[in-house]
Amino acid sequence: MPDRPRRGPRLAFRGWRARRPFWGGLLLALGGGEILLTEKASLKVVLHIGMQGLAGYLLPGLMVLLGLLILFNPAQRLFYSITGILLSLGTWLTSNLGGFFIGLLLGATGSCLTFGWLPDQEPRISRRKRRKQTRTGTRSLTSEGAEGAV
Repeated sequence: MPDRPRRGPRLAFRGWRARRPFWGGLLLALGGGEILLTEKASLKVVLHIGMQGLAGYLLPGLMVLLGLLILFNPAQRLFYSITGILLSLGTWLTSNLGGFFIGLLLGATGSCLTFGWLPDQEPRISRRKRRKQTRTGTRSLTSEGAEGAV
């Protein structure tokens, strides 16, 4: 066995989360779950009403499925996010105004976060660190220029 330091479950989860659009998938799944919870009709009533009632359960169910697919298959995130936003907007008509706007907003926000996620992007540098780097860079240039003039 290699003597490799063991990572705790928290660090392992952070590494897993960093390699995928975690928050986008989670928000999309939570939005679909919220819409499903706000549905009050029983399944017998839904089947009696027909296709319109079935769509009220089908669209949020697919939102939950897409949210989970985003988490576990991030390679297809663009397709899943576009489908997710279309389903979220479709719940406006089929599911109590998108779960009283909360599920619709969660789903739309999650889809947008997923669409904008870039897998190979370097971590952002804060403004304070960039200023510090430019200050040290200009100081080193001025000290090199002074040495070169001597």
